[in-house]
Amino acid sequence: MMRFVKANTPVYRARLEIMLGKTVLMTLAAAICLFAANPKVTQAEAKVKAGKFEEAFALLDPLYKANAKDAEVNKALADAHLKYADSFMNNEALPPRQKYRPALKQYREVLTYDPANKDAKAKINLIEGIYKQMGMPVPQ
Repeated sequence: MMRFVKANTPVYRARLEIMLGKTVLMTLAAAICLFAANPKVTQAEAKVKAGKFEEAFALLDPLYKANAKDAEVNKALADAHLKYADSFMNNEALPPRQKYRPALKQYREVLTYDPANKDAKAKINLIEGIYKQMGMPVPQ
């Protein structure tokens, strides 16, 4: 047996208002997400995916200089430096002598933009430990 609710009842109106309110909020949230992304950050992220790290930094550095507190730019720079450092560490063609120093520099750069980055901190400790095991001074 189906139950019909009159459109002018208070319960029906309340449910309708809640549904419409949720729909409006979801639409606004989606619009904010679409328009919040800085196009230069999006371009830089594509450059990072393509392995063009220097080009990504060329796009991101001016944005950082214009507003060092921009969370989106800071995250993009931290991610770019982390991936750049990882590219050195994972490059089998480079001997350890040539990969550790630039990777260490890039991991330290990550902490400039994201001081709490656990991945960068762990990898810095790893590389510094390797230098210490080899009896070599840790590059600054």
